[in-house]
Amino acid sequence: MLGWELPPHNSGGLGVASFGLGRALVKHGVNLIFLLPQKIGLVPTPFPVLFANDYELSTNSYSPYLTQNQWGFSDLLTRVFTYAARAKAISPKLKFSIIHAHDWLCIPAGLAIKDASGKPLIIHVHATEFDRSGGSNVNSTVYQIEKRGFEAADLVITVSGLTRDILIHKYGIPPQKVRVVHNGIDASDYPASSSPVTFLQALKAQGYKIVLFMGRITLQKGPDYFLLAAKKVLEHYPSVLFVIAGSGDMEPQIINQAVTLGISDRVLFPGFMRGEQQNQLYKSADLFVLPSVSEPFGLVPLESIVNGTPVLISKQSGVSEVLSHALKVDFWDTDEMANQILSVLNYPSLPITLQRESQAEVQKLSWSAAADKVTDIYDHL
Repeated sequence: MLGWELPPHNSGGLGVASFGLGRALVKHGVNLIFLLPQKIGLVPTPFPVLFANDYELSTNSYSPYLTQNQWGFSDLLTRVFTYAARAKAISPKLKFSIIHAHDWLCIPAGLAIKDASGKPLIIHVHATEFDRSGGSNVNSTVYQIEKRGFEAADLVITVSGLTRDILIHKYGIPPQKVRVVHNGIDASDYPASSSPVTFLQALKAQGYKIVLFMGRITLQKGPDYFLLAAKKVLEHYPSVLFVIAGSGDMEPQIINQAVTLGISDRVLFPGFMRGEQQNQLYKSADLFVLPSVSEPFGLVPLESIVNGTPVLISKQSGVSEVLSHALKVDFWDTDEMANQILSVLNYPSLPITLQRESQAEVQKLSWSAAADKVTDIYDHL
């Protein structure tokens, strides 16, 4: 299995999904070796990890790991193809029957190993360039890497039907070659002992409500639509604090937008959160909002539900395919987004019902269920 990141050195959901699926596959009897591009410090993993710049199976490291946001694009491409060359050199030393590569960053490495070994290649698509760009200003280099990989792969897995449709219609991939395996979540990874943020609890004791956005502050995630809805909510319900947790290239623009809209005193930017900090934020919120313009899946609503907070999700998200007990809205319809937020704030029975029903629903969305589908795909190949 080829990945670009694993917790705790992950910049988003890709590393979380890679770890969750990998752990479940091991429990299903898969003999898994996970290849990363460079040596990093890891939490204990149930599968051996191989570092492409180290050539040794290890779980200990002292080297820093840079996130994609810290690199320029040309530097990133260099690392992608260096990873591919090293992966090809390592592959003859290993025994394996299938190559499973996550996302575009690992496609050249997957193709290189397939070329060297002749073994079947699965590409697991967590997002396409059309998602990352919001459908405009598509990076032609990344698109070509993706298209070449999807065409050369023996089979492609997408995290949603939404993403499958993009591969068929935007990349020309035959429908029979693309299988959907929705992401999962394991509730046991999120301790019930987590408590809300003290500062936010104090505000709630004064009568405030907390509405949370958590994710990369990028065009794809729709933080600008979240702020437009926030402005409309505050016109009817002034005692609300909107929390935008995360980092990304749009962060300065979004901070300026809050100022321009005249609501900067009702918007909090705590920065990038992970682990226990995330859980505390979820538990502090009255509602979590995922306003994504194009979201292949979206793990954060599942994390929010596991932590007891109901969710409002974009209809343009893959997670909307598997969640029935969630409020849903088109990302661009900020009037309706505001209306649904106000409904949760004004009618206590609504969030209680959403919370109860969605928590029951999420129990079925396990990584074990995802691993069942993936092992069937392995057997097919």
